[in-house]
Amino acid sequence: MVLFRRLLGDVLRGRRTELGLTLREVSGAARVSLGYISEIERGQKEASSELLFSLCDALEMPLSDVLREVADAVAVEEAALVAAAPTPISPRRAGEVVASAA
Repeated sequence: MVLFRRLLGDVLRGRRTELGLTLREVSGAARVSLGYISEIERGQKEASSELLFSLCDALEMPLSDVLREVADAVAVEEAALVAAAPTPISPRRAGEVVASAA
């Protein structure tokens, strides 16, 4: 869940900076406290669906686009985890003998 919150915050912050908006401007437009928006952008707080919709409205970005960007970022993170994971050892079948390389 922390990964999702962090990536959601990254997408929202990226959009806000793209538009050249300050936290204060988004806070006023979304009618959400500046501190709470800041915590969402840093991935420290979860945004309810209603709050997320208000933020998207203030950022002139459809919620579906935000979620799509977050999903793409999650996929990248997952691929990196899979690539870094050790190769699992296959279980032996019953009666299978492992030959020594001696």
